[in-house]
Amino acid sequence: MRFMVFVKGTRSSETGAMPSQELIAAMGKYNQELVAAGIMKDGSGLHPTSKGARVTFSGKDRTVTKGPFANPNELVSGYWLWECKSLDEAIDWVKRAPNPMPENSDIEIRQLYEMEDFAPPKR
Repeated sequence: MRFMVFVKGTRSSETGAMPSQELIAAMGKYNQELVAAGIMKDGSGLHPTSKGARVTFSGKDRTVTKGPFANPNELVSGYWLWECKSLDEAIDWVKRAPNPMPENSDIEIRQLYEMEDFAPPKR
């Protein structure tokens, strides 16, 4: 099963401040453990939303809104793409992660759809 693991934004991540050297080292070590275990397929941090934009679709119309966006805890500041046996395994790996922020933070885990999920039901 593939999982997208979202590091949720915080006030500090939205400032664009870089993490401490200690956190960079801890996260690097953790990422190496994920790679060695065959779990991590991709991952990266994202620039703050002040450097991004949203495109809103309404029928054939498109509206562009440039950041920054409100509610940092509802935003994504980074991600991992993992291959795990189950949601429980993904949860166990997240619980081992260093806190990615200098303040309280959330990490959200979502399973990706696979092509077989879209196949018509077998009769």
